[in-house]
Amino acid sequence: MNLSENAIKVLEKRYLSKDENGRLLEDSEGMFRRVAKAVAAADAGYVSPAELTSIEQEFFDMMANLEFLPNSPTLMNAGRPLGQLSACFVLPVEDTMEGIFETIKNAALIHKSGGGTGFSFSRLRPKGASVNSTGGVASGPVSFMKVFNAATEAVKQGGTRRGANMGILRVDHPDIMDFITCKRDNTDITNFNISVGITEKFMEAVEAGKDYELIDPHHKKAVGKLNARKVFDLIVDMSWNNGEPGIIFLDRLNKDNVTPGLGEIESTNPCGEQPLLPYEACNLGSINLSLMIKNSAGKPEVDFEKLGNTVRKAVHFLDNVIDVNQYPLDEIDRMTKGTRKIGLGVMGWADMLCKMNVPYGSQKALNLAEKVIHFIQEQSRKASIDIAEQKGVFPYYENSIYKDLGVRVRNATTTTIAPTGTLSIIAGVSSGIEPLFAISYIRNVMDNDELLEVNPLFKQIAMIDGFYSDDLMKRIAKKGTIRDFPEIPKSVQNVFVTAHDIAPEWHVKMQAIFQKYTDNAVSKTVNLCHEATKDDVRDVFTLAYKTCCKGVTLYRDGSRDMQVLNIGKVSGKEEDKSVENHAAQEMPRVTPRPRPEITTGFTEKVQIGCGKLYITVNYDEHGICEVFTNTGRAGGCPSQSEATSRLVSIALRSGIDVKEIVEQIKGIRCPSTVRQKGLKVLSCPDAIGRLIEKVAKRQNGHDEEIAEDLTTLGDISIPRPTAKCTSECDTCTMKEMCANTDKDHENVEGFSPLTACPECGKSVEHEGGCVICRHCGFSKCG
Repeated sequence: MNLSENAIKVLEKRYLSKDENGRLLEDSEGMFRRVAKAVAAADAGYVSPAELTSIEQEFFDMMANLEFLPNSPTLMNAGRPLGQLSACFVLPVEDTMEGIFETIKNAALIHKSGGGTGFSFSRLRPKGASVNSTGGVASGPVSFMKVFNAATEAVKQGGTRRGANMGILRVDHPDIMDFITCKRDNTDITNFNISVGITEKFMEAVEAGKDYELIDPHHKKAVGKLNARKVFDLIVDMSWNNGEPGIIFLDRLNKDNVTPGLGEIESTNPCGEQPLLPYEACNLGSINLSLMIKNSAGKPEVDFEKLGNTVRKAVHFLDNVIDVNQYPLDEIDRMTKGTRKIGLGVMGWADMLCKMNVPYGSQKALNLAEKVIHFIQEQSRKASIDIAEQKGVFPYYENSIYKDLGVRVRNATTTTIAPTGTLSIIAGVSSGIEPLFAISYIRNVMDNDELLEVNPLFKQIAMIDGFYSDDLMKRIAKKGTIRDFPEIPKSVQNVFVTAHDIAPEWHVKMQAIFQKYTDNAVSKTVNLCHEATKDDVRDVFTLAYKTCCKGVTLYRDGSRDMQVLNIGKVSGKEEDKSVENHAAQEMPRVTPRPRPEITTGFTEKVQIGCGKLYITVNYDEHGICEVFTNTGRAGGCPSQSEATSRLVSIALRSGIDVKEIVEQIKGIRCPSTVRQKGLKVLSCPDAIGRLIEKVAKRQNGHDEEIAEDLTTLGDISIPRPTAKCTSECDTCTMKEMCANTDKDHENVEGFSPLTACPECGKSVEHEGGCVICRHCGFSKCG
């Protein structure tokens, strides 16, 4: 297997089976064997044992050769006890309290199993509407989105990351203005991508500058009007601000709804490429286009024979996944097996263009894209027809358009263009249909050493043409493009382009071409430079509408709190001189002092309203330097207390006065309080603040006063030294007490999710409405 060093690292960290101590139980080949065997098992009973063995080998070869890879949950879970193989789900949100919280519970189960969820909140009555059963008023969709967000925060997805969500609200919902602005602040509703559900009627009103009606979903009556152009301008403003919201064209989703008899499509998966009915799941996989090329008379061309064979095997594989999958809910099992939707997509598109010497932003590239995706759609449908002859049509066939067409297919849909995130890292190619991420960049490794990474295709050409040098590659990494380097031939500059080298309209045109021959939808990010204007954003949305896209997501570089491309700065050793954020220049920056090797501290057990909380406050010769919390078996709200302790620790080591910190958190109340030994504990932050105050008094010499205080709340340990943790934080069995905080919590899930990778701290790439780290393989959406 031709796996890169980085691919092996990502597989070992995220995909390969491990024992309870974190030791690897398989290698990369073993993983592909495990997956191939589990997925081929769906054919037992249809073929002979010898044929089954042949199918298993066929699946293995396809993955091991990196010609096709299924979505991450399949690689992770096939042939293992969890057995949940789908990446995306859509759940309904009914307009009742029982229905809302049933959906929250179901979403938690899905996130626990490793899937992402999409929701439409359009059925919920607007804020302020009357609730007859209680005599009260409704709080509206945005307030419930925050409840969903908090639930997601508390459940780590598959034990590796928090779940990803898509939230959609129809543009004619009365609360649409609140929804559009609900993520104005990058720290709000962080576990959701949001998109406005756009209708054709609304877009017609935008073009005409007219008002449109707002419809109360509970009574189905008009309750007001808004000017469509002003609403559209607000969407543009917010998207320019930080990329949220995107837009989804709902009428187009339902125009292509192949099972209209089962209901209306209201939502998509977290990255927007998979429109689904309530309780549907979809199984995705991608073909590596960079390997679908052959030389013909000395010139590269698409190897359609190899591509066709790969499509056939991939459709067979994905159809089998539906049967061997262990779904998290019975309703999902029934619905997914009823429609048998699969989503075959591609990755390595930019690499294919480079190998064929075709510039990404060109008509030639669009023509090639149309030829390739049309072929894939035709071949995938033929493969589905062939499987139907052997195994039968999908059970809800009678509710589909295929019945009237007289076409017997196994799968209601077969094609989807998804972001490939970590899959493209494993395959060593560009992601989805995105342009190249970077030509050259610097990877920071241990002891501040720097590892130069260069696109292998570009390096090969540079070596052959004689203009390669490490110095040139470092200069390219710093600039982020090969444009305007006189030593690089113009023909090479035209082909090896990155996202920001390409005009926005070519991003949209490329998406539209792939959408033309894709059953479901296309996930792609339209990358804009930092200097892009709101008119540029408006033009992108308008062009996406006119070119028949089903939705669009854009990202203006640097629009999310200090986000920078990691190709522009090396190892933190030189400051970016081009910072234009004057507010940031004027504000003094404080860097927390390093966590000392040895500390002394107290641990106190406190009975709070929702269980037991253990609080540790440590100090050194300079004062209190850190706080840790851990909850007992009874539960509590560990994410909230952990977040409080981390922020307090950073503040303490940044020189913030202890009294100021105590004043901010002591006295905070939560609904669950408990009285013990004459004192009412108001909340986790309240208990943390009280212990910090006690330890501070002890340090200041108030020994008699502290001696009494230390018996007030609960049990407290004797002062003890805390040795430096020698394990990696993600494997340390005492993670809550881990003292390996020299890098502090920059590698912990949830830290600065919009600016840097929460695991390795490096800068992230925005693609397809998702976030991916090319350094360690972290993906927000899977």
